[in-house]
Amino acid sequence: MKPLELKITNPLKQFSKPAKVNNRFSPEEKRKLAKASLDFEAMLTRMMLKSMTKSTGGMFGEDNYGGDVFETIFEGELATYMSESRSFGIANQIFEKITGEKLDINKLKFPVIKRRENIRTKSSPLEKAHGKKLEKISRFEDLISEASKKFGVDPELIKSVILAESGGNPRAKSKANAKGLMQITDSTAKYLGVNNIWDPRENIFAGTKYLALMLRQYKGNKDLALAAYNAGPGNVKKYNGIPPFPETKTYIKRVKYYLNNLSSS
Repeated sequence: MKPLELKITNPLKQFSKPAKVNNRFSPEEKRKLAKASLDFEAMLTRMMLKSMTKSTGGMFGEDNYGGDVFETIFEGELATYMSESRSFGIANQIFEKITGEKLDINKLKFPVIKRRENIRTKSSPLEKAHGKKLEKISRFEDLISEASKKFGVDPELIKSVILAESGGNPRAKSKANAKGLMQITDSTAKYLGVNNIWDPRENIFAGTKYLALMLRQYKGNKDLALAAYNAGPGNVKKYNGIPPFPETKTYIKRVKYYLNNLSSS
């Protein structure tokens, strides 16, 4: 298809005299009109970009593989950005012609601007790598908070253990037969008086209580408490410190990774 060529002298000429309009538009209607005005300006801007780059074979050159596809995408994004951030005034003239008011993008706060702001928002490394897991444990936020207050354990530490143990899956079961969110074994569940190990509330409360016991036993030393949680206090005593098990060492690093990221977010 042959690109449409534009011959533009004064693009604002047709909109030089805004009419006084007595109609009243609701905020929602104004947002829609503002978006339509900016979309129209973006369309004209895109057409101008295509016309300007025609002599050079487009923005990516004639022989660039896939250049026609990338060019279409890039032109659209660039045109939209230009109309939203450094408008030529066409959108304002259209909006003022219809409503009798100046176009104030910040005041209208329509969806296009919100979408652009969201694109610029940076996600934390934890959210990028473990977004789904974080969504899963968010369902248990109230239970975690309640257990934290009852047993005096940092809620971020509880979340970190849950992420490392089960990834937020209340039906998780390990090869060692540990179960639920905080991977409680049957013997530990019996020791802590758990009736239903699969119940999220009982599981979180039991795991937090056990974690609190380990923290007290090792005088707040998180590494030793986590080692005992993973490998058992018997092994911590046997090796007079963190057991030389690769699984336990990796577990401690994983929990602390989650903890550091959760605490800094």
